[in-house]
Amino acid sequence: MPGPSTLNFIWDLLGKRGLSRLHELQVEGRRRFGPVWKASFGPILTVHVAEPELIEQVLRQEGHTPVRSDISSWKDYRKLRGHGYGLLTAYGEEWQKVRSLLAKHMLRPKSVEMYDSTLNSVVTDLITKLKLRQQQNADGLVTDIAQEFYRFGLEGVSSVLFESRIGCLDPVVPVETERFISSINTMFVMTLLTMAMPAWLHRLVPKPWDTFCQCWDYMFQFAKGHIDQRLKEEEEKLARGEEVEGRYLTYFLSRAGMPMKSVYSNVTELLLAGVDTISSSLSWSLYELSRHPDVQSALRSEVMKVLGDRKIPTAADVAAMPLMKAVIKEITRLYPVIPGNARVITDRNITVGGYLIPKKTLITLCHYATSRDPAQFSDPDSFIPQRWLNRDDGNHPYASVPFGVGKRSCVGRRIAELELYLALSRILLHFDIKPDPSGAEVRPMTRTLLVPDREINLQFIER
Repeated sequence: MPGPSTLNFIWDLLGKRGLSRLHELQVEGRRRFGPVWKASFGPILTVHVAEPELIEQVLRQEGHTPVRSDISSWKDYRKLRGHGYGLLTAYGEEWQKVRSLLAKHMLRPKSVEMYDSTLNSVVTDLITKLKLRQQQNADGLVTDIAQEFYRFGLEGVSSVLFESRIGCLDPVVPVETERFISSINTMFVMTLLTMAMPAWLHRLVPKPWDTFCQCWDYMFQFAKGHIDQRLKEEEEKLARGEEVEGRYLTYFLSRAGMPMKSVYSNVTELLLAGVDTISSSLSWSLYELSRHPDVQSALRSEVMKVLGDRKIPTAADVAAMPLMKAVIKEITRLYPVIPGNARVITDRNITVGGYLIPKKTLITLCHYATSRDPAQFSDPDSFIPQRWLNRDDGNHPYASVPFGVGKRSCVGRRIAELELYLALSRILLHFDIKPDPSGAEVRPMTRTLLVPDREINLQFIER
């Protein structure tokens, strides 16, 4: 199997922009070595697959309890602290049990629809916050919009998990909430570094591992505090003879007989998984819409036509918004939050593209490379949401799979998409979005996840 030497690959990683250009290395690897190649990253040997047909081959051979990847540093932390595994880190029957339980409440369309009023209340606060921000500058410029949407994403996922608010959109954000956001950001930065370092090196160069652990410590503490508070409130109601019911996910998890250690770990992982998806996708959506006013105008017209005299959309309204869905599909094609997914086939060797891949080999599925492949998408680097409105378009179904495919696909996909649809609809009703007057171009970079390489600044002109 072709691929760079270990020395050359490390040189690529240590070159300009380093680990932040891992998504670009997918494209370069495909160009240099073809659709399948191998490379070593620290102690990790990985096979890269960058063709939709071959990605499909991998996923069709993954079995009933697929293993996404061994995020070694995440698992090492849990072993060190004695924490349970959540949906992102568990595997086998433990993973299957949690996945089946959450799928009932997060993937069924009717189950997801019940969250629209909860999410709309968060969107209302976001609109208020955006109006305050844009009024602070004469030209309506809101700087670093991704940070605002990060807080919005955390408030939204918290409302679904806890059925309570944590103050992310308040005029003054609580210190513990800001620290949680900072911990997520730093943890993702340190993930790649700690995975590349052998365990014995942590003793010689302790700072990366210590920082990584401190971030996880606070994230678990934050989630546990909110879970315990909600369960305490329920116990107090029961003691008073009141009926207790809930629609929030922590309620379903705790009432399903799941050990509390598992509840804590699953909620912690769901918190961090939902935030970047919302922040990144919404930021990129407005960035591209500001640069394509014709698409922005068409999308606003679609929303207004569907809503009529109403001002607040519901989950049911989205079915009548094909352009809205196309915009989000195009954004997640251009800027997939997870640029490269992974699989480990643990029980047998498999054949992919004519190569025999031994069991337990880490296989990276290069979604960024396939979604930017001109053989799959015409003018692949351009924002053209209309391409998704033509059902006869011939791109392969595995060419752009930003939420994954099959059993290991993102369990929160439908809730995340609903939150995006509701937020984008109402932002366009209240504002015209214009680009940064400085004309600064923003590009993606890898920070474990794909994020903007600089602040996204946009003008919000109130309608």
